[in-house]
Amino acid sequence: MAGSRLAGKVAIVTGAGSRAEGIGNGRATAVLFAREGARVLLVDQSRAAAEITQELIGREGGEAHVCEVDVTRADDCRAMVDEAVRRWGRLDILDNNVGIGGRATVVEVEESAWEHLMRVNVTSMMLTSKHAIPAMARGGGGSIINISSISALRPRGLTPYSVSKGAVIALTRAMAVDHAPQGIRVNCIAPGPVYTPMVYSEGMSPELRERRRRASPLGIEGTGWDIGHAALFLASDEARYITGVVLPVDGGVTLTSASR
Repeated sequence: MAGSRLAGKVAIVTGAGSRAEGIGNGRATAVLFAREGARVLLVDQSRAAAEITQELIGREGGEAHVCEVDVTRADDCRAMVDEAVRRWGRLDILDNNVGIGGRATVVEVEESAWEHLMRVNVTSMMLTSKHAIPAMARGGGGSIINISSISALRPRGLTPYSVSKGAVIALTRAMAVDHAPQGIRVNCIAPGPVYTPMVYSEGMSPELRERRRRASPLGIEGTGWDIGHAALFLASDEARYITGVVLPVDGGVTLTSASR
């Protein structure tokens, strides 16, 4: 049943497709935004992946449009925002969901791999926000949600990734201060070991999946829907007094062992 928590709002979700079949963080977020009344621009490098999300939203009577974009390119990010405003007249929400992984130490990582990961995971969020914020400000404000990771809070052998996700947290806090006078809230979600198409497309073994499930004190497995519901709350007016926060959505994993 359709809700109204985001009625009348326009949202951009980057990484709105999924790397494989199923529900990733971006796809779940886009579907939930649409269910609650938002018109959603589905941004992804893969048009086909975003079109699957669009079909899911359409089946439920929601409104969404696909925009094939490389968020590491400034011109693409400008065009993305222009498309949302041209189509629907405003922009209220930006969910920055694009990211890649990287397992290495500073001794092992290649400089080119380091720079690419930082551009995808951090610079992309700067570029999308750079063009989204003026559009939000013209409409009286908005909400930006950046996706970090608990790897930024408890590093464990993913140094390039952990550093990039730590930078996302710093970017979130800085933007929250910079743009509060424009009525723009900026918050950050730090997902734990959720089971998404990005994870299982890389061939995760059943044993590792079970170990990840047991890492949570709750004893349950996280999914893209858990990240999407957190993003929905932060995008909604229910979070009107919340900005600059880092919200772990991890089943309590960060409360237990740093080795898990």
